[in-house]
Amino acid sequence: MNIGTLTFERPLALAPMEDVTDTAFRLMCKRMGADIVYTEFTSSEAIIRDIPKAIRKITVTEEERPVAIQIFGGVEASMEAAARKAESLNPDFIDINCGCWVKNHVARGEGAALLKDLSLFEKIVQSTVRATHLPVTVKTRLGWDERSIVILDVAKMVEQAGAQALTVHCRTRSQAHSGQADWSWLEKIKKATSLPLIGNGDIMTPEDVKRMFETGCDGVMIGRGAITNPWIFRHAKYFLETGRRLPEPTMLERIELCIEHLKLSVEQNGIRHGVIPFRKYYAGYLKGLPNVAKLRSELMRLVDMDKIIDCLRQFCRMQPNTHWR
Repeated sequence: MNIGTLTFERPLALAPMEDVTDTAFRLMCKRMGADIVYTEFTSSEAIIRDIPKAIRKITVTEEERPVAIQIFGGVEASMEAAARKAESLNPDFIDINCGCWVKNHVARGEGAALLKDLSLFEKIVQSTVRATHLPVTVKTRLGWDERSIVILDVAKMVEQAGAQALTVHCRTRSQAHSGQADWSWLEKIKKATSLPLIGNGDIMTPEDVKRMFETGCDGVMIGRGAITNPWIFRHAKYFLETGRRLPEPTMLERIELCIEHLKLSVEQNGIRHGVIPFRKYYAGYLKGLPNVAKLRSELMRLVDMDKIIDCLRQFCRMQPNTHWR
């Protein structure tokens, strides 16, 4: 599949997730095999007002490439201006979020609210495409609810509006993250448009990745499955190539990955903003390890990076039959 001058063969993408896919997490997933990463979705209104937090969210690094900046909004002029600002930060392409289900965003006519107003949806895509020389892609859902599945019309519309790829989370807005993603729509969407199609929703294992590719989509986007398992990209690629599973990471490997990620978080965000927000990742790195409840409780109290690292490594040393490198 192609996005502008970028060419991919069965790419695995890291989904944009608010308060999750910061620079450090994107770098970790890139090192674990992600082919494309996306910034956290960021308000066009915040971008055009140069709000520092918003600009930090869409600042990218060379190691992440190819990387997309994802923006959202419900006002054409704001989306145009935000696209120009995003272009100045030199991503590889710009993605429009037309699928966020969160109440306060849809109440302002943003994200998945555009699925109720396809005329505005079309204008938003057209305006954003016109505003930048970069490729523009779109991420959306099947429809507002089960009574208004509009994705086939949306696919044709965004292609005509100039988008260069389409990502579909196979749920409706009303489902949020509940229920099961309906992958059967991917084959129908693929027949309705010539756009590269990236499937998203309920990707938790390498087998899930393989099954989604078998629907005919060109790429697979992994969201929540990467939060608890950032090595899923490496494992999925191996499974696609060989049909065999890689062994799960050992305790030592998990701990060292956690430490690497923590160091990246501090490097990118400083001690205060690098350590405390990082706490949400402990559950994923430590999931399933023996005697971990006490460790997690202690980690939630620590604010010094070196003490956290010492705590993690001491935990490893104390486990029976664990040989420290």
